[in-house]
Amino acid sequence: MKIRKIFSTRYLREQFDFLLAGKWLIYGSVIGVVSGLGAILFQLLLSFVRQLSLGKFMGLTPLAPGGETEIFHLGTGNFTPFLVVLIPTIGGLIAGWIVYTFAPEAEGHGTDEVIKAYHKKRGIIQTKVPLIKLLASVITIGTGGSGGREGPIAQIGAGFGSFLGRKLGLNTRTRRWLMASGMGAGIGSIFHAPLAGAIFAAEVLYSDPEIEAEVLLPSTVSSIIAYSVYSMAFGWHNMFIESNLVGFSSPLELIPYLILGILLALLSHLFIRTFYGINDIFKRLKINNIFKPAIGGFLTGTMALMMISLFSDTTYIVDIMGGGYGILQEVFNNGVTNVGLVLLFSLSFLKILSTSFSIGSGGSAGVFGPSMVIGGTFGTGIGFLFQKIIPGIVQNPVAFTIVGMAGFFAAAANTPLSTIIMVSELTGNYKLLLPTMWVCAISYFIARKWSIYRNQVPNMNYSQAHFGRYSPQIITGTIVADCYKKNRKFSLVEETSTVQNILALIDNSRQRVFPVVNENGGLLGGFNIDDVTHILHEPNTEIETARDLMYTQIPVVQLQDNLETANKLMNESFMDEALVIDDSPEKKVIGIITSSDIVLTYNRRLSEMNYGDQDNKQHTPSDSSVLKALALKHLVEKDLITVHPESTLRTLVNAIIHSKRNIFPVVDEKQALHGIILLNDIRSIMFKNDSYDTVKAKDLMTQPPNIVTLEDTMQKVVSKFEQSGAWNLPVVDKKLHYVGLVSKSSIFSQYRKELIKHAVY
Repeated sequence: MKIRKIFSTRYLREQFDFLLAGKWLIYGSVIGVVSGLGAILFQLLLSFVRQLSLGKFMGLTPLAPGGETEIFHLGTGNFTPFLVVLIPTIGGLIAGWIVYTFAPEAEGHGTDEVIKAYHKKRGIIQTKVPLIKLLASVITIGTGGSGGREGPIAQIGAGFGSFLGRKLGLNTRTRRWLMASGMGAGIGSIFHAPLAGAIFAAEVLYSDPEIEAEVLLPSTVSSIIAYSVYSMAFGWHNMFIESNLVGFSSPLELIPYLILGILLALLSHLFIRTFYGINDIFKRLKINNIFKPAIGGFLTGTMALMMISLFSDTTYIVDIMGGGYGILQEVFNNGVTNVGLVLLFSLSFLKILSTSFSIGSGGSAGVFGPSMVIGGTFGTGIGFLFQKIIPGIVQNPVAFTIVGMAGFFAAAANTPLSTIIMVSELTGNYKLLLPTMWVCAISYFIARKWSIYRNQVPNMNYSQAHFGRYSPQIITGTIVADCYKKNRKFSLVEETSTVQNILALIDNSRQRVFPVVNENGGLLGGFNIDDVTHILHEPNTEIETARDLMYTQIPVVQLQDNLETANKLMNESFMDEALVIDDSPEKKVIGIITSSDIVLTYNRRLSEMNYGDQDNKQHTPSDSSVLKALALKHLVEKDLITVHPESTLRTLVNAIIHSKRNIFPVVDEKQALHGIILLNDIRSIMFKNDSYDTVKAKDLMTQPPNIVTLEDTMQKVVSKFEQSGAWNLPVVDKKLHYVGLVSKSSIFSQYRKELIKHAVY
């Protein structure tokens, strides 16, 4: 190939996607810069409030990670015990007021809200949330609440990513990427861990070992830029400084590490159960939410004061409060000698309680920092015990500190890959990569059934972000023979049947499409229930037999046709049923396939893809169900004609003529639903003129076979349709006031549109 051709503009444009790379470089850089600046602002405010509260007022001297020097030097005041309780209480009160007044979604650990926004809110985070999260978290952590920086900075970065996506008018898919990129950028910057931040953003979304690959590269760009911006202000070193790097030198060490992994998994379970147990208690408290974080702060401060009195030590006990990284840095600096085994285990369990009080009460902070302290102190204690028992194998307990940090959070958050990288980047120690991988894998596999992030979903099948991912595979790979109900009763209409015969047949049938056949059973055509309704409206029509009523363009499928074909035919004909015929020359009708058959088959096949066959009696996950994604409130028909219970037959007939509907809700002036009138039920009386002014709606109405409420899930709505056999059902609100009607056709019409989408949201 000629050199000139290789460097030609046309060749470069065809072979390389510079436009895509440039777009994501710009998006990622903007998010990275803002996230990095947000991390700088957050760290400055947190440092100031922490030194003012813990140092100047309480008289405590919390240790900091070796890679983070104190920015403000406000001095240390005299130790004042009652302020150890009072300041966290006041901090909780202020944080609670800020959160619950301006942005309730900013309470708790922010990463979980970002995960929820990714899966269930189309990547939308309200603009005010990042600012509220920043202020509330600075106050919560800075005044002594036990929490970390991961949650706040994740929500701050993700919030800007969501904001940018909305301002640029980007689609939902891209907005999700930007939001996740902001989360990775925030974490990568403030923890000096750009690679881990990028991977964390892609991994934390799922509890299964699955990575959101589409997020990984955009998040990498943002994380690199954010880390660079943040490090320009605070330095390029690791967060923790480990003076003597410990490593891995013997396969025999894997045995104690195996035990550590098991214990960390159990400890993570205790942490999660305690955290959400306390969280549930606070939710049940019958007081204003604003005061709950104050109670959490009071309990945290009281516990810290009690432990200070018990141990006569403020140097390490203070790590029950705030981020608590100081004791880990002390272990890295001087080993276990200065800390002691009792204090290590005490801190690991007390940190579980203080974090649960501070965040579980509604305070605003992250759980990553406390998890590092819990896992690190517990791991150090276990390593110290092993050193005493098998000194020839375990020579330095500090190795168990680093591995414990990783193993605990991997189990608690279901994020083994990013945690392995995170801890390595935090400490700058890659010599322990192998035992860290070993322990993280073990603790993760044991702890897969629980997670500190409740909004994680198992995998992409559960996520609305990947709604319809398997639709093409299912609807093209499933044939009609596997879908339609072979034992369903259906009626055939002979071509010579009179209108009276047809009306009598319809009275005893729930079909919507009726095949018209010749004397040999061969299909000639068909008609819809709406065509019969037209006859009722115009009784003087020239239609006398089924042959006059039928038309040939009716949806027809064969057993070997796939669901995509059936779906398309019904969609194009605006019908909810299609006729199933055999492959004989006569084209004999052997059954009917309905929209609900397609719905149920799709969900069954999706369930089988997730869990195996139906013998295990497991069901499709609710979040991945196509029905779950449909909003009932958008399917309710609210502008239909209703009749009053005292309305006469004359009024009803006028309503029928003007609306051309088959069902009429009977509703009084208070919107209370009394019953329904079905067109078929009054067919015999609606032409009796002498009854027009004597018969009333309340005399003709019947009770609906079922009633749908606005709170019903779409699965429950479909179940009510299946159980009742109805095609329209009334919808009521909580007070049983009539809202409108929902029909099978509206549900399945919308369902079909979603089903044939090949692109994700």
